[in-house]
Amino acid sequence: MTLHWIDVSVLVGYLALVAIMGIYFSRENKNTEEYFVGGRSFSGWIIGLSLVGTSISSVTFLAYPADAFKTSWIRYVPNLALPLGICIAGYYFLPFFRRGRITSAYEYLEDRFGPSVRVYGGITFIITQLIRISMILYLVSLLINEMTGFSMTASVVIGGVFVALYTVIGGIKAVIWTDVIQTVVLILGGFFTLGVILYHLPGGLAQIFSIALSDGKLAFSELTDTGLRPVEWNLSITSKTGTMLFLVGLTNWLTEYSANQNTVQRYAAAKSTSEARKAMFVCVATSLPIWAFYMFIGTSLYVFFQVFPVPEAADMLTGVRKAEQIFPYFIINYLPPGLAGLVIAAALAAAMSSLDSSINAISTVTIVDIYRRHLVKGKDDHHYLTAAWLIAAGASVFMVIGALVLNIADTKTFQDTATILTSLTGGGLLGLYLLGFFTQKGSARSIWIGLIVTFIFTCWTILTSRGIIPGWMQVPFDLYYTGFIGNIVMFAIAVAAAVMLTDKKKNLKNLTVWN
Repeated sequence: MTLHWIDVSVLVGYLALVAIMGIYFSRENKNTEEYFVGGRSFSGWIIGLSLVGTSISSVTFLAYPADAFKTSWIRYVPNLALPLGICIAGYYFLPFFRRGRITSAYEYLEDRFGPSVRVYGGITFIITQLIRISMILYLVSLLINEMTGFSMTASVVIGGVFVALYTVIGGIKAVIWTDVIQTVVLILGGFFTLGVILYHLPGGLAQIFSIALSDGKLAFSELTDTGLRPVEWNLSITSKTGTMLFLVGLTNWLTEYSANQNTVQRYAAAKSTSEARKAMFVCVATSLPIWAFYMFIGTSLYVFFQVFPVPEAADMLTGVRKAEQIFPYFIINYLPPGLAGLVIAAALAAAMSSLDSSINAISTVTIVDIYRRHLVKGKDDHHYLTAAWLIAAGASVFMVIGALVLNIADTKTFQDTATILTSLTGGGLLGLYLLGFFTQKGSARSIWIGLIVTFIFTCWTILTSRGIIPGWMQVPFDLYYTGFIGNIVMFAIAVAAAVMLTDKKKNLKNLTVWN
C-alpha cells in the first residue's frame, strides 16, 4: 500500500505530538519520585483515561473486531466482570496500595510475607512484561508493514525506537499524558470507520442491526462446526459457559488491579486515595463502551461485506485467512485519504499505550524492588534515576530484539513458548494477594509451598495441552480455566501450609482487612 500524502501528514503530525510531549516532560524528571509516580499529583480523570490506554492494546483494535466479524460477542463476556472487579479493588485493594508512599505493587508483599516473596512478585512481573512488549511490538509491526509497505525489520525498529524515545526520557508523566491522547485517537479512529461503513450501506444503522440480529451476530455465541451456538449460563469446568467466562474475567480483572504494576503505579501517581478510586470508575465507564464499540465495528464489517461481498472477506469468515486482517483490509481499501491515516494512528496508539506503560513499569520494579532494595543500597537519588533510564532503555532494546526474533522464527512455536513462560511465572498471583488482604495466615514458608504447588499444577496443564502425558493423568477441566483454578490452588495450599506449619504471629496492622 502506498499512503496518500494526507495520510502521511496525519501520521507524522500524531507522532510528532507524542514525541514533543516526551521531550516536554523530560524536563521535570529531576528525581525518581517524578520519574516513577509524577510527584503523586494527578487527578482521577487523567489517571482514569490513562488506565484505559494501558488496558487497551492491539487486542482491542484487531482481535475484538475480528471476533465479532467471524463469530459473535462472546469475547465481551469477561469484560462484563470489570464493574464488579473495580468495586472490589477500589474499596478493598486500593487502601493497601495507598498507605505511606508506596511505589511498587510488590512492596506490600514484603510487608505481609517477607522480602523473598516481594522479589518473586517483581521478577515474575518483569519476565511477563518483557514477553508482552515483544509480542505487542511484533503485532503492531505486522500492521505497519501491511499498511505502509515498510519491511518488517524497518517496521519493528521504527515502532520500537519511537516508543522507547518518549518513554525513556519522559517518565511516567509522558506515559500517562500520551496514554490519554492515544485513548482519544483510538476513539476517533473507530468513530470515523463506523461513519464510512454507514455512509456506504444503503440501509445505514438499521441495516446493520437487521442483518446482524437475523444472523445471530449480536449474541453471546460460540462458533462450532455446525455454526454459532448460544453459550449456556451454568457453572461448569468442562465447557465454556457464560457464567464461567464471567468468573474468568473477574479473576483477570482482580489480578490486573492487585498484582499488575502498570495499574498500581497509577494508584501511586494519583494525588489522593479518593482521586485514585475515581480513576478506577472513570476507567470502567470508558473502557466498556470502547470495547463494545470495537466489537460493533466487527459486526458492522460483517454486514458491510455481506452487502458488498469480496473474496478476501469471505476467506476470513471461513478461516482461509486470519479474521484479524479484516479491519486492516477495510482501512486499506475503503477509507478515504486522511481518515486512513487517522485510523492507522489509532492502531499505533492502541499498541503504544501498552508498550510505554510496560517499559516504565519494568524500570520502576527493577529499581524499587530489586536494584535499590537488594543490589545497590544507599546511593543518592540521581544514581537511581540514571539507573532507571538505563533499565528502560534496556527493556526497549529487548523489546525490539524480541519482535525481530518473532519475525524470523517459527511464530507459533515462539508464541507457545512465551505463553508457557508467562503461565509458569505468573500463576497464582491473585491468590497470593487475596491471601494477604483477606486472611491473617501466611508467611514466606507457606507462600513458597503454595507457589511451588501452583507451578506444578501449571506444568500439569501445559503437558496435558500438548498430549505429552497419558489420558488418565490429564486434567479433568477445560484448559481455559487454568488461571482461575490456579489461583484457587495457590490460596488453598498456602492456607493449609500455614495451618500445618503454625506460622509465627507477626504484626499485621494495616496489612489485612481485619486490622
